[in-house]
Amino acid sequence: MAKCSTSMAAPNICDTKSFTEFSNHGGLVTCDRAILSLEYGSEILESYLPNNMRHSYRNHVEFMACGTKAKAWLLDQFGVLHDGKQPYPGAISTLKNLAARGVKMIIISNSSRRASTTLDKLKSLGFDPSLFVGAITSGELTYQHLQRRDDPWFQALGKSCIHMTWCDRGAISLEGLGLQVVENAEQAEFILVHGTEALGLSSGDSVSKSLKELEKILEQCAAKGIPMVVANPDFVTVEARELRIMPGTLASTYEKLGGEVKWMGKPYQIIYKSAMAMAGVDASDSIAVGDSLHHDIKGANASGIESAFITCGIHSSELGLKEFGELADLSSVHSLASKYDAYPSYETIKDIGRYRDAYGRAFRGIGLAAI
Repeated sequence: MAKCSTSMAAPNICDTKSFTEFSNHGGLVTCDRAILSLEYGSEILESYLPNNMRHSYRNHVEFMACGTKAKAWLLDQFGVLHDGKQPYPGAISTLKNLAARGVKMIIISNSSRRASTTLDKLKSLGFDPSLFVGAITSGELTYQHLQRRDDPWFQALGKSCIHMTWCDRGAISLEGLGLQVVENAEQAEFILVHGTEALGLSSGDSVSKSLKELEKILEQCAAKGIPMVVANPDFVTVEARELRIMPGTLASTYEKLGGEVKWMGKPYQIIYKSAMAMAGVDASDSIAVGDSLHHDIKGANASGIESAFITCGIHSSELGLKEFGELADLSSVHSLASKYDAYPSYETIKDIGRYRDAYGRAFRGIGLAAI
């Protein structure tokens, strides 16, 4: 199910008692959880390995994290780099090491917000925005298409819309789009969904609404037959280890009601093509890293891009992971991949013996276990 390489042998370290203790301690998971920690993870590992093995393993970790042939890494943010509140251990240092090796990194995110806002968010969490070539968000794609109107589908939308947005997370501005926000289906020509917490008002403010209240409005819109644009296809996201409902859930509900939906972002190829164009690479030179099989991995599959699946993200409960730092069972990952019809090139797994084998087979990969 995954691409493997057998051209280099793995360091034979997995049979040692020290390595087993390290794995049980959770350091290996911390290492993988942040795409491999070149700083935090290695430091923990060195405290558990014999002196004669420490240097070789540090080099091995660094090589795996940076040894992929991909020239561009398309990185999801929530559930991969951070949890919305703080960066994952080792994520910042890992990105610095990747940048130092000339890797082009692009944030590719199903965020309702524009790209500049996403980079500002990363900066506030301690990431250096200059490490990234840029960011492509579903919100940015939505904004550009609504502003340019150079696509026939968007040309036909009209200007009056019902706007579903955020409240606690901060409302999304429609400035510069020339849209008229209306508050009922009779006046609306389309629905614009940025969030799941509030309804935009014609005054420019917003009022908090429950999901049930928003779904009631969707029923009225579906009866009228007006289309929807969803600026974030995600169904849920990870925030401080909790799952939060995202706009894709409303869009899915609208489709079930018979409504037409224009999905902007992952897993659709439009966002991957934009990211690769920004990096100046094609699919063969790219790898996508994410925690959503339906969005990150399925989108990479459709675009012909290698992918790495982070198992401790939104699928953690489905994989039976209860604590931060746990790794998934191999069979559980395979079953889940089949369920979503989304197959990663690399994935984090629990079994140390398999992980040792994966070191050998994926040594030219990115350090997540290749199956």
